[in-house]
Amino acid sequence: MSSTQNLAARVVAWQAKHGRHHLPWQQERTPYRVWLSEIMLQQTQVTTVIDYYQRFLERFPTVADLASATQDDVMPYWAGLGYYARARNLHRCAQQVMNEHGGSFPPCSEQLATLPGIGRSTAAAIASFCFGERSPIMDGNVKRVFTRYFGIHGHPQQRQIELKLWGLAEEAVACSPADLDMAVYTQGLMDLGSMLCTRSKPNCAQCPLVADCYAHAHQQTAELPTRKPRAVQPERECHVLILEADGHVLLEQRPDSGIWGGLWTLPQFEHLEGLQDFSQSLAITLPAQSRMAAMLHVFSHFKLHITPWFVQRAELPTQHDNQHWVAIEDLPDTALPAPIRKLLDGLYPSPETELATLF
Repeated sequence: MSSTQNLAARVVAWQAKHGRHHLPWQQERTPYRVWLSEIMLQQTQVTTVIDYYQRFLERFPTVADLASATQDDVMPYWAGLGYYARARNLHRCAQQVMNEHGGSFPPCSEQLATLPGIGRSTAAAIASFCFGERSPIMDGNVKRVFTRYFGIHGHPQQRQIELKLWGLAEEAVACSPADLDMAVYTQGLMDLGSMLCTRSKPNCAQCPLVADCYAHAHQQTAELPTRKPRAVQPERECHVLILEADGHVLLEQRPDSGIWGGLWTLPQFEHLEGLQDFSQSLAITLPAQSRMAAMLHVFSHFKLHITPWFVQRAELPTQHDNQHWVAIEDLPDTALPAPIRKLLDGLYPSPETELATLF
C-alpha cells in the first residue's frame, strides 16, 4: 500500500500552483458561505452550482436572512438542483444556528456535525476552511483519489471500506507537518479529484501523487474505485394535469418528505382513473386530444414516465386543499421540479426562454 508520508505536502504544493482559486465561495470564506457551497456541491457539479450559489446569496446574504425566511421563500432558489431534502435541512440548520448558537456556526467539526444536513465530511470541510481544524474530509472526489492511490478494492460506500478510507485520511493529516495549511490541503484534495483524478480518463501525468499511486502502477485506474453493482432501475408511471383557466395554472404543493418535497407541481395521479375522478370533481372532461406526449424523468433510484394532459377552462374552478392557482407570468419564479419546469416552459415560454432558443 502507498504511504501517507508527504501526501499532504505534495497536495498543498500542487494546489498552490495548479488548483482552483477563483470559485465564488473561495473569495470570502465565511462559515455561512462555505457551508452553503458544501451543501450545494453534494451530488452536484461545480459548474451547475455556481449560478445557484450566486442567486441564493443575493436573496439570502446571511444566515439570519435565510433563517427568517419561510420554506416557500427558499425553495424557488433551490428548484432544479435536486435532492430537495438538502434545501429543507439548509433552512432548518440556519434556524438552529440562529436559535441555539447565537447566529454563529460552531467552530469545531464535532459540533457542526450535530446540525441538520451536515455530515462528518461537510463538518470537517467547514472547520478546516474557516477555523483551520486538522480534520480530514472524505467526499466523493477524495474517495476516488484515495482508493486509487492506496489501492483500496471494494465499493467505497461499504462500511468497512469507508472506515478504512477515513483511517487513511486521518493518518495523512496526523503525519503531516504541524504548520499544514488545512484549507489549502482540503481544497487540493477536492481539486485533484475534480480536475485530474476524474472518473474516466484521469490525467495521471500531471498528478502530484503519481509516483506512489497504486492504481497507476498496476494499471487499475479504470477498475478503481470499485463500481457499485448495477441494479435494474424500477419504472413507474404517472399522469399530470395541466389545467389552465383565466391566465392561471393549477398547482399543488408536495409534502415536505418524499420526492420533490416542498415544491409546487402539477396535480399528479398514479393511475388514469385517479385523474379522471379528480377531473369529474371539477366538472372537467378529458377528451383524447388533451393527452400530450409522455416524457421520461430519471431519478437516482427509479425512472418515472410522465403523461401530461392539457385542459383549458374559461373560469377558475374551485381548488382543492394544498392547491393554488398561479398566474402564468409567475411560473418562472415558482419552485417547480425540473421536469415540470421543462414541461411548462414548453407551453408558456418566458421572454428569457424564448431568447435562449435563438442561440
